[in-house]
Amino acid sequence: MKLIIPCTDCDAETERLKNQGFSVSDCAPVASRTGMCELNFDVISPSPSKTLKSATKVAAPPQQALTATSTVDFIGRGNPLTQDGLDRAASDLDVSLSALWAIMTVETKGCGFLPDRRPLILFERHIFHKRTGGQFDSVAPDLSRSVQGGYGKGGAGQYDRLARAVALDRKAALESTSWGLGQVMGFNAKSAGYPDVETMVAAMSQTEDAQFLGMINFIANNNLSSYLKKDDWSGFAKHYNGEGFQKNRYDTKLQAAFARYSVGPIPNLDVRAAQLFLSYRGYSPGTVDGWYGTVTQNAVIKFQKEIGLPASGLLDNETLTALSCIS
Repeated sequence: MKLIIPCTDCDAETERLKNQGFSVSDCAPVASRTGMCELNFDVISPSPSKTLKSATKVAAPPQQALTATSTVDFIGRGNPLTQDGLDRAASDLDVSLSALWAIMTVETKGCGFLPDRRPLILFERHIFHKRTGGQFDSVAPDLSRSVQGGYGKGGAGQYDRLARAVALDRKAALESTSWGLGQVMGFNAKSAGYPDVETMVAAMSQTEDAQFLGMINFIANNNLSSYLKKDDWSGFAKHYNGEGFQKNRYDTKLQAAFARYSVGPIPNLDVRAAQLFLSYRGYSPGTVDGWYGTVTQNAVIKFQKEIGLPASGLLDNETLTALSCIS
């Protein structure tokens, strides 16, 4: 795995990754981006990181004790999707970038991180019930129940639910949660290319590349790439979304997105990265979608003014590098 970061962050980022249980191999300047470096790292498997503590199972605490744990958990670098990540995914599946962008548009949440740099998640109470044998149904019925639903507040609110479930059974809680850009379920960690859920979550807390490649691995390991190679969007949707795929017209949406990206422009990854970094800093860039509209431009201008750069509204290298720094 790799992070594209400001060179000034290399030492601190290397130390942070090592403290979280990653191995760091090297750091080298990016030829096309002055002031930016490529930091290569990997998970030391199967040991979980120090931040992502090892799985534990505890007896059910009283209801009043089910409170949220540290909000620091699960916060990583939060780096955006890169061309290298997309190219690797296309190569692994042997499909076009247009097909990948169609999947990104229709099958993902569009952005893999919350504004606080934690991965986007959804905790599934019926999965937690199943993976814990229903032993917590009575003490925490909102977290463990045989029927689907009861998701509660989205966004950061899902981490409150996850934290309470972690206090009951960490491994089952992580496995009962969908993670990142592709919302890969934790119990599918091996199909997503990771040895265990802790390793998957550790990687997906760092980059959208790790999130997207987890989704791509799941597609490959479930033999769904054959449908993509044939542009068989009905076949892909049926096996990816389930038998009810036509209810939400997933096949039609995928086909339309593929046709659009095959002949027209595709989202700009620099714009998309800027949008994500602006959201981390509390600006309002609009949707993280890679399209440079007025809302995003106004956020860029505001950022440039506040840090003393020329307020051009252009995403030049100096602006992108400044946005990439963790302040």
